[in-house]
Amino acid sequence: MSCEQCCDFAAEYACSALPAIKALERDVLGSDYGGTSWTTRQQVDSVFSHLELKSDSRLLEVGSGSGWPALLLSQQSGCRATLLDMPLIALEHASRRATDDGIDGRATFVNASGTALPFADGTFDRLSQSDVLCCLPEKLEMLRECRRVASAGARFCFTVIEPAEGLADSDFLAALAAGPPFTEVPGGYPSLLEKSGWTLLDRIDITAEYGDTIEKLVAGLKTNTTELQEAYGADELRDSWQLNEEQLQLVRDYTLLRFAYVAIPA
Repeated sequence: MSCEQCCDFAAEYACSALPAIKALERDVLGSDYGGTSWTTRQQVDSVFSHLELKSDSRLLEVGSGSGWPALLLSQQSGCRATLLDMPLIALEHASRRATDDGIDGRATFVNASGTALPFADGTFDRLSQSDVLCCLPEKLEMLRECRRVASAGARFCFTVIEPAEGLADSDFLAALAAGPPFTEVPGGYPSLLEKSGWTLLDRIDITAEYGDTIEKLVAGLKTNTTELQEAYGADELRDSWQLNEEQLQLVRDYTLLRFAYVAIPA
């Protein structure tokens, strides 16, 4: 849920099954999949509706984690979903959730890198990512790989956290310090999409919702402190809400932003 500087997702997924963490996720995101992005249940219905999923769609989610939101998208639409990520523990969680939800027959789990997708050209007609590119330095390489495996009529939807344009040096550095580890995007995502063979259809500002979600998280971290300290440890819990409070101030100042991008093959 935090996508903090270390981006130690394997450790986050290990904690995500704990009851206190699941309860916090339900309060903040409206889900209990063990997600590590900022995607809320409401955004699944709004932002990811741009994928226009159908029962015969072939969805690839890169950086799928424990299945949020790909498994819900599959459950809602009836589409086949391929979930790809590196931490095995995340894919194990996702596989169990797919079984629990009765959709394991149309879900596939792949342990691989998003910059070297193990699929043939044109395999998928729908692709998604949730706050993945902002945690990776190889943004252009991943976008090119996604384009390679996308069919001619594909749709691609992803969310990212990024600094505002035209910031003073001090504000820009503050955004980089408080955001994910590779928040900087030289030239911007529209330029990266063009270079990687995508045509941008829409850029949706979801910064206000991002701020609301951080605010809920901070409030949640300060509540049920005993249970959360047992899950995180007292020092890590304190560091987490302090970082989130810094992020919240930057988001409310419109220095650190969150956008959803919708693209099709060029």
